[in-house]
Amino acid sequence: MTGPSFEELLAEGASVPVDGWDFSWFTGRASEERPAWGYSGLLSDRMGRAKSALDLQTGGGEVLAGIARPPARLVATESWPPNAVLARRALAPLGATVHEVADDAPLPFPEESFDLVTSRHPTVVVWPEVARVLAPGGRYLSQEVGPWTAPELTRAVLGDDVALRPRAPRAAASAAERAGLEVTDLRTQALRLEFCDVAAVVHYLRKVVWIVPGFSVERYEPQLRAIHERIRAEGAFVAHTGRFLLEATRTG
Repeated sequence: MTGPSFEELLAEGASVPVDGWDFSWFTGRASEERPAWGYSGLLSDRMGRAKSALDLQTGGGEVLAGIARPPARLVATESWPPNAVLARRALAPLGATVHEVADDAPLPFPEESFDLVTSRHPTVVVWPEVARVLAPGGRYLSQEVGPWTAPELTRAVLGDDVALRPRAPRAAASAAERAGLEVTDLRTQALRLEFCDVAAVVHYLRKVVWIVPGFSVERYEPQLRAIHERIRAEGAFVAHTGRFLLEATRTG
């Protein structure tokens, strides 16, 4: 029995909702190696020891909702209104409040408001604002995407000569230090990413929008067909991505 056609897979990948950061739809269709440090466990540990915490760019609140014990005051920000709706629903059992704030905007909180600030996969980090809202001795914990995110997939769609702009973990640490934070942990790991059908590729490119800016199925159908044929021949499209963990404290 043959599987879905190329056209059927394209239609399926184009129809899956992209709200939030729940990647459960990819189960059995794509896989991504996870960093060894276990961000969710670190987040839960740090939240369990905090009194007042802020989670920046929380998405749909999926990761934060998994903490074991919330602090007495828990606040989150999210820039995309559909995600903010999901986050309010997911975080209500924790007693959290969710503020709609642009990723690069000043934070609507007084100085020294939190003893913990966290963020998983932020699009941008406004370090002076992070330092401003942290109390002296407060901690910042984040996991960021970088240095690369599936460059093999970007090149398969945009061509081998496309300019790639990697994120530099050391540059992030330097920016944190310039803002007055002391970096206490900086770790990086390269990870394997596999796509088992082109529907997963389409959904991924719609969800992780910086891989191919301006992506649409119609615009890149020939490239998607080539990826489809490659998956049929090789069993999967293999790419690589990376993550880095950064933890810092405000010393003064």
